[in-house]
Amino acid sequence: MTTTFPDISINTDRLVLRALEEADAPALAEMMNDEMVGAWTAVPQPYTEDAARRWITEYAPTERAAGRGLDLAVTEFLTQRLVGIIQLGNTNWRVRSTELSYIIAPWARGEGYASEAALATAQWLFGDQRFERLELRTAADNTASQQVAQKIGCISEGVLRNACIARTRTEDGGWTDLRTDFIVWGLLPEDLDGLADQMAEAGYSSYTDWS
Repeated sequence: MTTTFPDISINTDRLVLRALEEADAPALAEMMNDEMVGAWTAVPQPYTEDAARRWITEYAPTERAAGRGLDLAVTEFLTQRLVGIIQLGNTNWRVRSTELSYIIAPWARGEGYASEAALATAQWLFGDQRFERLELRTAADNTASQQVAQKIGCISEGVLRNACIARTRTEDGGWTDLRTDFIVWGLLPEDLDGLADQMAEAGYSSYTDWS
């Protein structure tokens, strides 16, 4: 039984999801230093280009080789500009389940890129990789991330109380931890029935190809 993710490229009408490359380091570092990324993720702040290169050359390849997860750069098809990251982690190959998370650059928000990339990844996981469950966890106050989960068909399954550490700015401009709840979302293959058509009608592109 296969227990590692392949080196994959996923295409939609507007996006290409591919392996991270060293040339992505400057744009990746810039994206990770955004205020919302600092607030809702555990990414170190400030985030340096050296840290981005270590992610690209060490962390991401190790996670894929070990079968734990997969990190994909989300790029615009026309400009090849990095617009975000899709991450798979905590993968259970026996259960055929993995956890999905996403980050979108501040300049690219509001374009539907997160839901388009997440849906394409889910379709690939369920169709090509024969996964049976995709899980998302969103901080209780992170409404933007929750909207993405809802848009791709996820079902809210419950709350993990006090399970999330978010961050908020202090008066001196630093960061301090803020404990909150996680909302757990689940997505199964049957939850996607008809969803791609609904998104297309709403003006969002869906999966077209993977290789």
